[in-house]
Amino acid sequence: MKTNGISAFRIDVGKEVLSDLRQRLKNTRWSYQAEGTDWDAGTDLNYLKELVDYWRDGYDWRKQEAVLNQFSHFKTEVDGIGIHFIHERGKGPNPFPIILTHGYPDSFYRFAKIIPLLTDPASFGGRAEDAFDVVAPDMPGYGFSDKPAKKGSIFQVSDIWAHLMTDKLGYGKFGAHGGDWGSTVTEQLARSHADSVVAIHLTDVPFGHIFQKPDDPSSAEKTFFKNNEQWLQKEGAYALIQSTKPQSLAHGLNDSPAGLAAWLVEKFRGWSDCGGEIESRFTKDELLTQVMIYWATESIASSFLPYYDYANANALTWIKEGMKKWTGSSKVPAAFALFPKDISQPPRAWAQRFFNVQRWTEMPRGGHFAAMEEPELLAEDIRSWFRAYR
Repeated sequence: MKTNGISAFRIDVGKEVLSDLRQRLKNTRWSYQAEGTDWDAGTDLNYLKELVDYWRDGYDWRKQEAVLNQFSHFKTEVDGIGIHFIHERGKGPNPFPIILTHGYPDSFYRFAKIIPLLTDPASFGGRAEDAFDVVAPDMPGYGFSDKPAKKGSIFQVSDIWAHLMTDKLGYGKFGAHGGDWGSTVTEQLARSHADSVVAIHLTDVPFGHIFQKPDDPSSAEKTFFKNNEQWLQKEGAYALIQSTKPQSLAHGLNDSPAGLAAWLVEKFRGWSDCGGEIESRFTKDELLTQVMIYWATESIASSFLPYYDYANANALTWIKEGMKKWTGSSKVPAAFALFPKDISQPPRAWAQRFFNVQRWTEMPRGGHFAAMEEPELLAEDIRSWFRAYR
């Protein structure tokens, strides 16, 4: 049944996909690792073998699939592309609508822990009047959303989100939260749809701004730029590959589940507040569910597109983006929740160059995947921020 072009959706990975996966895991051809490199040179071979063994013999996708299907999933076409999203209604007197946008290397699953905290805060020690109607889509090319037919989709997602929230779901006003690519999309929403977006909440300053270094940087900004350059030298090669020659990498990862896990899981270790012990933050089931969504939907290649689009956009695209920024709004109130082990630690002065910063929270712990690592901290900050805008 469709309502306003929206159909109920259920995750149901085919038996043949799971059978093929098991065979590929069984036949993994292991690579070489020099003694003593461990995680320093990338995903540790010994951990990867342990993870793949569990994936093959212990991990239960059908169990995880059933858990995911407890959410209310839908799919609809917006601006010519099929979008998968969760839409959970809030349990409170006047739930406030919010759209949550994930980044890389994940999907809607980033928000699985935080959605109940936002929709039903009273069940978790909060106040019923803080309830949200939560919309958590897969970005185009990620998860169960359709793959873009052509380049440039990262510059269109904010318009798709605005049409989803207003035209499809009927929300005249709403809030938005995001991190990683989700912060870029959320900024674009505020810039181009300020008539609908009442406030935004971010966990980072969109990375694209690093190419807009000012002539008068503060000492804190200078330190931030230096730290970013050091991080890029040591950790940024993935982004350069995904920005320049993504297909060469994607062909291999789409064919090898062990390779896909190696490419993705290393980021969950390196970008989280795990102190080098990845399973202090994520269980094997959580890691493999993230990987499984990529594997089952064959979306690793299309997940690279935002990097490629951003790095290869032509001058006309940037002129259009500049005009949107100029004619749009930088006045939409913005809140930031900064987690200490995230890959970027911008000072407030840097954020204030691009945003109307009204709230700045430096969290005691957590990393890039805050909604998974510290859902309670993040949920409380989101609840507190949006109280004034209900």
